[in-house]
Order: sequence, then C-alpha cells, then structure tokens
Amino acid sequence: MRLLKRVEYEAVYGAGQRRSSPQFAVFFRSQLGIPREVPWNKAAGPDRISRFGISVKKALGGAVVRNRIRRRIREILRRNRTEIPTGWDIVIHPRRSVAEAPFAPLETELVRLLRGIKQKT
Repeated sequence: MRLLKRVEYEAVYGAGQRRSSPQFAVFFRSQLGIPREVPWNKAAGPDRISRFGISVKKALGGAVVRNRIRRRIREILRRNRTEIPTGWDIVIHPRRSVAEAPFAPLETELVRLLRGIKQKT
C-alpha cells in the first residue's frame, strides 16, 4: 500500500492532479493506465488497492517531529481505510501546522480530502 520509488512519486506529481487544504496538499493519479502485471498492482478484485506516499520536508522539524507526523498520517489512513477510494496513487504533503494540531481535526480534514478524489475525476 506504499509508494516506495522516486519514479512512482514523480509519476504522481507529473501526470496527476492536486487538492489542498489548510494542513495538507494531496497529489493523486489514477492507476487505470498501469498494467496489472506490475507486481504491486495485482488486486484481488476489479478494484485496485490505493497506494500512498508521505513526503515530509525537513523544514517541518527534526527527525523526531517528522516521524511523528508520518505516524499520525499512517494511523489516519489505517483507521479510515474503508472510506478512501481505491485505484489511486496518492502522495500526501503535510504543512507546518500538522506538527502541533490535535489528531481529530487532522483526521477529519485528510479524510475529507481523500474522499474528494473520487468526486473530482
């Protein structure tokens, strides 16, 4: 469920779309043009599993702060797995305010952004 290679991130940035909110910028690209023979793209059913990448700039803080931000975003994704549309490659860029923000508003905002991906296309 993760984007791991730089090429995958660049594909999302180059051929994808963008949505943003006060605390996140989300880049996304449909997996429809990607062949199913690619090892990570063999979903069990007609829907493909969405893959995620989290990119946290060094300007947001030290390693401890950046890792905490990543853990919080991964937890939001884990808790709301069923509400996130399938068949997308998604890269999430948190903004500076995410480090100090309470968890519940972050969760609401990110889930709202991710739900909007399906509606935008």
